[in-house]
Amino acid sequence: MSIHEIIVIVLGLVLFEVISSVDNAVVNADVLATMSVRARRWFLLYGIFIAVFVVRGLMPWVIVYLSNTELGVINSFIATFSSDESIRAIIEARKPILLAGGGLYLVFLFFHWLFVETKEYAFFIERHIHKKYSFWFYAVASLILLLVVWITIKINPLIAMGAVVGSTAFFITSGFKKNAEEKEKELASGHLTDISKIIFLELIDTTFSIDGVLGAFAFTISVPLILIGNGIGALVVRYVTVKGVETVKKYRFLKNGAMYSIGFLGLIMLAESLGSEVQSWISPLVTLVVVGLFFWLSKRELKVEKKKREI
Repeated sequence: MSIHEIIVIVLGLVLFEVISSVDNAVVNADVLATMSVRARRWFLLYGIFIAVFVVRGLMPWVIVYLSNTELGVINSFIATFSSDESIRAIIEARKPILLAGGGLYLVFLFFHWLFVETKEYAFFIERHIHKKYSFWFYAVASLILLLVVWITIKINPLIAMGAVVGSTAFFITSGFKKNAEEKEKELASGHLTDISKIIFLELIDTTFSIDGVLGAFAFTISVPLILIGNGIGALVVRYVTVKGVETVKKYRFLKNGAMYSIGFLGLIMLAESLGSEVQSWISPLVTLVVVGLFFWLSKRELKVEKKKREI
């Protein structure tokens, strides 16, 4: 892998981590506003160690281990940082299993947002689907899982199993996220202690980080690069939480950009799991173009609103 490819991949990972964590930053900012200065400092300074090294550092390794259990716990950890060709061959052989699970997870994440979640409508089709067909999400998800399993089980039953695991992971984490949204109001009310809020914010961060870590495998299966890209992205998110969350809120369609890029990355991962060759620059380019489009739409909306206020 050339230095140019590494730079492109890391930049893509940083952008994806930041844009997919916008909701997390908003939740953190709302809760931090109710906490003492000391507690905020602890969360923002010491909590970054947990966010970067514990969550985003260990999670990719755990995922690699689960898709290569024959390596064992210790060897799978060593393998994530090893240049040994024999070990890399084992990981490459099991790569389709990981990509099938991660890809289906991201595709489900996109469709859940499109059909079910409350959102800003960038396009008419988003409003139409959300208002008229939200109940179709579970039917669509079931049919997608059935199709993926039907195709992959003929190629390798383990790939089909990976897809089922990805589906299961989505519905489990979806439940945690729904609970987190309900708890957010309780946290923001100020009735809980600062320690309780810090613990819960770390749990929320862990839940939201699963999306970013799984999406990172669409860019590369190199854990060191994922750690670097997602780690820098997590630092940027913490900075935005403190300094720029109100500015981020003004750009109405950034979440849309994040979700469309998640959907595209999920499709890329599924395609790779079926044996398609995807160049390393495709995922970063798709992320940049999609996020750039919705950033432009957000800026255009801001200008329209400004003109309305001036009239």
